Amino acid sequence: MENIRNFCIIAHIDHGKSTLADRLLGATSTISERDFKDQVLDSMDLERERGITIKSHAIRMEYRRGESSYVLNLIDTPGHVDFSYEVSRSIAACEGALLVVDATQGIQAQTISNLYMAIDNDLEIIPILNKMDMPSAMPDEVKDQIVDLVGCSRDDILEVSAKLGQGIEAVIEAIIERIPAPHGSSKEPLQALIFDSVYNSFRGIIAYIRVYNGVLRKGDQVKFFNSGREYDADEIGVLKLKMMPLQELSAGEVGYIISGIKESSEVNVGDTVTHIERPCITAVTGYKEVNPMVFAGIYPVDADDYEDLRASIEKLKLNDASLSFEPESSAALGFGFRCGFLGLLHMEIIQERLDREFDMDVITTVPNVSYRVYTRKGEELAVHNPSGLPPVSMIDTIEEPVITAQIITKSEYLGSVMTLAIEKRGVLKNQVYLTSDRVEVTFEIPLAEIVFDFYDKLKSLSRGYASFDYYHSGYQKADLVRLDILLNGEMVDALSTLIYRGNAYDFGRRMCVKLKELIPRQQFEIAIQAAIGSKIIARETVKAIRKDVTAKCYGGDITRKRKLLEKQKKGKKRMRQVGNVEVPQQAFLAVLKLD
Repeated sequence: MENIRNFCIIAHIDHGKSTLADRLLGATSTISERDFKDQVLDSMDLERERGITIKSHAIRMEYRRGESSYVLNLIDTPGHVDFSYEVSRSIAACEGALLVVDATQGIQAQTISNLYMAIDNDLEIIPILNKMDMPSAMPDEVKDQIVDLVGCSRDDILEVSAKLGQGIEAVIEAIIERIPAPHGSSKEPLQALIFDSVYNSFRGIIAYIRVYNGVLRKGDQVKFFNSGREYDADEIGVLKLKMMPLQELSAGEVGYIISGIKESSEVNVGDTVTHIERPCITAVTGYKEVNPMVFAGIYPVDADDYEDLRASIEKLKLNDASLSFEPESSAALGFGFRCGFLGLLHMEIIQERLDREFDMDVITTVPNVSYRVYTRKGEELAVHNPSGLPPVSMIDTIEEPVITAQIITKSEYLGSVMTLAIEKRGVLKNQVYLTSDRVEVTFEIPLAEIVFDFYDKLKSLSRGYASFDYYHSGYQKADLVRLDILLNGEMVDALSTLIYRGNAYDFGRRMCVKLKELIPRQQFEIAIQAAIGSKIIARETVKAIRKDVTAKCYGGDITRKRKLLEKQKKGKKRMRQVGNVEVPQQAFLAVLKLD
């Protein structure tokens, strides 16, 4: 155990974590030159296309220093705020963290947020200044920021260029010197934390574990502490680029266990694995449940695919523990699931993964947040879906979730950032100048306001310099109404939204205009209306495609034309009564992009 080091890499998005991980794998000869490709740990096509890390990846490296050989277990983590849950799980399985900061950009909001998470878990922090080869690098300024934030000395900060491979040896030396060996004892009862899992159609569920105490041997009978289920350890091993089977895993090591489990509901990330004969007394602590921030309905395009969609979402949940779901039904879309996500990017990625990995065609409804409704009888209801709102006459008050948002930006963009936050019903709580031209502002904003396009607007206002991080801070009373969309008098429940009363009229009008562009013309006229309760607040009309029935009248009395037009008018009226309006998938997505 003296020679084991478990560590993760944390940073803001695009500060060079994955590139640094590539260099560490190269320096320890974990990967051959033939197998090497950039961002080698980003195994999903989606990660490569978007240039972001979505999943945290564990890998074991071996390094010789003099007479000793060391085992370095690295967990690479995502940098985007929507995947911060992946980071918290990785941190729970480590003793140290490499804090990577871009020398051209300095400390960003997600850097601070991840750092606090690591400090809460008592991790040893090694600050690293990356991209030192760039002409725009500002090493002295950024070092001052790191010293202020971490409280280390300037000499502790390592200067590297992951792209060119400079300073990588010093990083490995620092990992061995500064990060403590794991605590724990091989003589204690077995205690291992499941920090991730993945579904394999041949082997069943593969759980990734970090052993804290005891020894796990192949063929042992084990049980999951929280669920109480019992299994045989059919195969155990360590995670290199591919899985490498071993006969035993002892305290301090990171590896995997395969027990032939087929049901995804049986494995919960954060559970503890122990022996049946000599179980541990307590589960591993330091692991918290996630709170979804955004809710949306996911429905199969074809109603017969409902069971397949359930199986697909369950398998995805194994690999992404921050996804939560429960069954629900909609009058317009049939049976589907109400899913909870950590943010809009998270929702988009889940939708993409359902399409690519499971070939599922799905419709996603308008995302919204979870509200608390108090009725006149004194009951408290949690409403995730606008259709779940009780009648207006029964509602006493509605409370909406509020977040505390920290935005770090250059001082020249401060005015436009504040204007944006105040437009979104934000209240300024604090403003601190970190340096002469970098400022941190703290706002309290209703979560519903940042769900749609807040992050995109913030990035464009600040030319990409502002960074944004948030945490849930409670609930507050709100004046909300339910905005319904009616097509020919029929309500489309998938397009209903709960919205702040002051924004409802404007939003309803824009929705109608957008839907008029997207809904294809039919043989009959379609009325698109936005309504609050029984009051119509906006209307647009999609004109009918008309056949020129008077073409054959080339003379004679006007009554001949009138007769033909009247006959057509009656036909259109009848058609409108029986005709259905198909709402295309783009219409549901366009609501998210209403500017």
